[in-house]
Amino acid sequence: MSRTTIIGLTGSIGMGKSTVAAMFRRLGVPVFDADAEVRRLQGPGGRALAAIEELFPGTTHEGGLHRDRLGAAVFGDHSKLRALEQILHPLVGEAQSAFLGAHRLKPAIVLDVPLLFEKGGWRRCHITVVVSAPYRVQRARVLARPGMTPEKFAGILKGQMPDREKRARADVVIETGRGRRETWAAVKRLVHSL
Repeated sequence: MSRTTIIGLTGSIGMGKSTVAAMFRRLGVPVFDADAEVRRLQGPGGRALAAIEELFPGTTHEGGLHRDRLGAAVFGDHSKLRALEQILHPLVGEAQSAFLGAHRLKPAIVLDVPLLFEKGGWRRCHITVVVSAPYRVQRARVLARPGMTPEKFAGILKGQMPDREKRARADVVIETGRGRRETWAAVKRLVHSL
């Protein structure tokens, strides 16, 4: 019996990871999106809300999370951030395990995890794929986002493994700075090689 190839997909902010994940989906490869799962857990009726409210009073409401309030409560405080992660990571892990079980007969699946290397998720994968672009492209993409500032961007980068390090650890690097057609061709080549 053939095993499912688990592809770990990662990349720093603004590198085009969401675009590449959508391309995998278009090619019929199921994608588990860790960020979307976190949003679900923190959204209306989310499983993480009660524990978050207990630890950080006043940060939730019936519509889900007060992102700004929670951000202010944990920003720059590693122990509070770790406490929040201890709520979220097991729940995301459960959802990921359920996803793996539901797709165990597929030839390949993608685990789209922003902190794949930082949090050890790569150990669960057969292949790691890093989405990358030149810094000037990354910076332009990120600063075009609503509410983003150069200071916020710098803070986010500080919390992520540097792109060059991710590239060095990857089995496959998909460049997204050369246009969508090139990126699509690279994703298709990878999927067909499996």
